[in-house]
Amino acid sequence: MGNADARRFDTRAVHSGESRGESRGGSPGGSGNGRGDFYPVSTPIYASTTFSHPDIETTDRVLGGEEPGYSYARYDNPTVRAFEDAVGSLEGLRGEARAFAFGSGMAATHAALAATELTGGTTALAAEQLYGSTATLLVQVFGANGVETRFVDAYDLGLVEKKVAELGPRAVMVETISNPLLRVADIAGLAGITRAAGAALIVDNTFGTPYLQRPLDLGADIVVHSATKYLSGHGDLTAGVVVARPPYDAAVESLRKLVGGVLGPFEAWLAHRGLKTLSLRMERQCANAREVAARLQDHPKISKVNHPSLGDHPDLETTKRVLSDAGGLVSFELDVDPEEGRDAAFRFLNALDLCVKAPSLGDVYTLAIHPATSSHRELSPSRRERLGVRENLIRLSVGIEHPEDVISDLEQALDRL
Repeated sequence: MGNADARRFDTRAVHSGESRGESRGGSPGGSGNGRGDFYPVSTPIYASTTFSHPDIETTDRVLGGEEPGYSYARYDNPTVRAFEDAVGSLEGLRGEARAFAFGSGMAATHAALAATELTGGTTALAAEQLYGSTATLLVQVFGANGVETRFVDAYDLGLVEKKVAELGPRAVMVETISNPLLRVADIAGLAGITRAAGAALIVDNTFGTPYLQRPLDLGADIVVHSATKYLSGHGDLTAGVVVARPPYDAAVESLRKLVGGVLGPFEAWLAHRGLKTLSLRMERQCANAREVAARLQDHPKISKVNHPSLGDHPDLETTKRVLSDAGGLVSFELDVDPEEGRDAAFRFLNALDLCVKAPSLGDVYTLAIHPATSSHRELSPSRRERLGVRENLIRLSVGIEHPEDVISDLEQALDRL
């Protein structure tokens, strides 16, 4: 597609991954069916388990990696590859780095961590503010194999540097924007620390998306996405993506083949279609979130609002440096007695009419959830309290609706507390 890398983000979101003019339709060879040659404008869904070749010698070369091509769906698929190439383009890949699609964000996270050779006797250093399932994956699954996971305040670079020097971790795991308190990591600063120590920096960019930040450009080694969220954006599929530099890309590819956590072609087609409107959706969601956060900040029944655009956010200056916008997530604490936190949160959520009560994020519609019983349910109550994930905390993934309608729904639910 010409000098595709030079095109602007919005254009790449629409066109990347498509191979118009390269994949010929019609009968085998592209002609002879009486209708002439034709080219699909959108990559088709290749619902095939296997792919044949003109001769077995070609099959041998493809299976041996001596020649590019497709052979078996667990190894590769044209529809899946189109989605991967599109994500890779948006993440700013250069050279031999590559994106790999998985069946879920957690499958992608597992592969990213495993690709750093986290084995018995090694250490992983993770941000304290981390998605609950990621923390549980590290502690329970990798921990069962002898990997020690230590947690650190990832927003204190001095402390991170000290812990990296002390522990010698194989991998450091952080989120672009943390779940659910929306802290913003200084990826460039963290990358300087990990690079000097020879540790792999893994960044979960689910909340950020390449629209807000491209961690590889800031020095990260591996980027992870739950493509279920913003990348696909419509709440109709489950998917994950790992974007990795060498040597981690080869390890991710090998793990995906062996473990089999591949993304199906239909889901890949849906995700690729959703990705084309990423910039449009994110622009609206970020604007809506800023307006919702500003309005909620003055509400008498809310004690605290978390959004990186607000003047009292602890990472406001970092946000201005490392993100192009402040993101589409807002979280807030209801101003209630701590003993009534969960009951008040449930009453508030049940009173919502427009906002959807569902445990996900990044969809076109506004989603509201109670983190203590959803994303961080697997953590102990004491650990949740220590992290600030209290019973009165609500997380809001702001959609693309008119912001006044979202705010009106929130206000009427607050009025009923």
